[in-house]
Amino acid sequence: MGNRRRSRELAMQALFYVDMRQNKSKEILDLYLQSFTPSKKVLPFFLELVNGVIGERDRIDTMIKRFSSNWKMSRMSCVDRNIMRIAVYEMLYCGDIPLKVSINEAIDVGKKFGTEESGAFINGILDSVRLVLEEEEIKIETEVHTDETH
Repeated sequence: MGNRRRSRELAMQALFYVDMRQNKSKEILDLYLQSFTPSKKVLPFFLELVNGVIGERDRIDTMIKRFSSNWKMSRMSCVDRNIMRIAVYEMLYCGDIPLKVSINEAIDVGKKFGTEESGAFINGILDSVRLVLEEEEIKIETEVHTDETH
């Protein structure tokens, strides 16, 4: 397994923890990292994803809601919701990652950690986001959002 895939999986788990605790504070992430410290090779991208998703969650959730007809965020599984948050963050802010790679990675992580329907559900929403981004309806930003305190 590649380092980025491992970073995505661990980021999904950390964001799941943050979601369940309903606490986006730095302290809750520090608490998580005390128990589950990623390797040095995985840590930088992991922190970029987790801090980026937490920092841009309102914008990311707005995009997911836009394309999830008849599905409120609260009704989505916590696993699917956080996998899509990571992928949308990548699609908006990680210009070095092709959009389709972000989608395929999200689908694979969803199949591993989600339900039988997770892959198709995640693909449907993220592909809609991709189409809008490719049509340049939404500005893709390449600025990296990291928390330098870790």
